Amino acid sequence: MQYETILIERKPEGYAVITLNRPDKLNALNIQLLVELRSAISDIAGDTGIRGVIITGSGEKAFAAGADIAELHELDGTTGSGASERGQIVFLMIERLGKPVIAAVNGFALGGGCELAMACHIRLVSDRAKFGQPEVNLGLIPGFGGTQRLTRLVGAARSAEYNLTGDMIDAATAERIGLANHVYPAAELMERAQEMMIKILSKGPVAVEKTLRAVVTAVDAAIEDGLAYEAQLFGECCGTSDMKEGTKAFLEKRAAQFTGR
Repeated sequence: MQYETILIERKPEGYAVITLNRPDKLNALNIQLLVELRSAISDIAGDTGIRGVIITGSGEKAFAAGADIAELHELDGTTGSGASERGQIVFLMIERLGKPVIAAVNGFALGGGCELAMACHIRLVSDRAKFGQPEVNLGLIPGFGGTQRLTRLVGAARSAEYNLTGDMIDAATAERIGLANHVYPAAELMERAQEMMIKILSKGPVAVEKTLRAVVTAVDAAIEDGLAYEAQLFGECCGTSDMKEGTKAFLEKRAAQFTGR
């Protein structure tokens, strides 16, 4: 499929880079972009040749500076819920992809942009990046998961503060409170994101997938349920050729040659 609002580049190492491509609108998430992003993620989910994804924004100013305000203005009490649910579905698809997704946050990540970054498993950010949920300034609340994921990442008190004030969060603060994993100079961001992705993809493919599933489940599960699921996945890993190869390679002091089986 040919896309107009996103770019997709397949890398030979086995991952894809998705670039939000509306630089004149600071990569704002309009309906078309969300539809195209959903299609791309759906295709990637079924593509065994793509084992990970990096999501970033085009230009130097923004990862994604929120939703399209003109589209928001046309919503009413009926259409608003549907619009929120459509965005939530796309971001759940990213979170539950079963393949590592790294957000390379190169600038403003506001509103829907912040929510998109939070749906990714890892957030690497430029030193000039800024996060925020400013919907309250528009008479709205976050609609694509901002009240939920920000609370899970930084705690209820900080989530309440940022969601209620609409204040921006700079890169250093985002790292300190757990919203960002690491902060890098802008010129190094994509290189660092690709280095991390390649490092992850050098591990056992089955183990990477099952680790992600366990981590994502842990967000919502009671500890007993999470531990039971972990034990189940651990047992499944023990039955794979990758586990036998990984442990044998360790004992033989050599690099493992994983096959994903």
